[in-house]
Amino acid sequence: MKETIGKYGIWNGGGLRGEDPSLRGERAEAAAELEDLRFGAIWLGGSSSAANAAPLLEATSRIVVGTSIQSIWDHEAKAAAASFTDLNAAHAGRFALGLGVSHAKLAEQYRRPYSALVAYLDALDEAGVPAEGRALAALGPRTVELARDRAAGSIPYLITADQTARSRELLGEGPLLAPELKVVLESDPARARALARGALAVYLGLPNYTNNFLRNGFTEDDLKDGGSDRLVDAVFAWGTDDRIRARVDEFIEAGADHVALQIVDGAPRHELPREGWRRLASLLG
Repeated sequence: MKETIGKYGIWNGGGLRGEDPSLRGERAEAAAELEDLRFGAIWLGGSSSAANAAPLLEATSRIVVGTSIQSIWDHEAKAAAASFTDLNAAHAGRFALGLGVSHAKLAEQYRRPYSALVAYLDALDEAGVPAEGRALAALGPRTVELARDRAAGSIPYLITADQTARSRELLGEGPLLAPELKVVLESDPARARALARGALAVYLGLPNYTNNFLRNGFTEDDLKDGGSDRLVDAVFAWGTDDRIRARVDEFIEAGADHVALQIVDGAPRHELPREGWRRLASLLG
């Protein structure tokens, strides 16, 4: 996986993973354009699955399409393994199975998440899914180490460059490290941070993320009122093109092999930020 996804990818939790048949053509056209823009991967947010990835793979010939993440509570391992095998047979190994434990608020059966994830990986092993074809959305140290030992690597969501560096230390040099980074294409600080807080609000209600922030040097005050400037500036890239490029480079320099870039523009989730993707491609060179 590490060798095929390149340095930059696009993370999208709305339009690209949609299932409205009337918009299938638009999704396919957008995926093909992302490939033309030379992004190496498309990461589908939410509890996405092979079914969401398949139409995008059919519309493209090179780009990798991955789940970011597929919840272990929503999809049985045996079915996930079968879908993985079928998609990669049809599309030359271009489907990446990104897995995670989701959140207690979102999964009724949420119990002992680490143990459940280990058992899920055991089941994937038994079904023949290779470690190099899957990645884990790893935040805490134990899960990062699990990503090192039982998967191609880690695809963490909503982390800082500093935590990227610490994750790299735990992973070592070989495994994939592909953090997500939110991008606000806005240079006015007040406007940029307002858009960022609008996107951040839902995550500040999820203990997996807030505990991770606290574990990585932020305080309870940083989590109040939509997030402090310090927190917002650490988990978003915003500003001029040069400043955004520098923030992306900061994650690469911290040890990321690949950065999954998510456009945050305040638009409805189902809308595809295609102009933003074009600008990203341009500023990344």
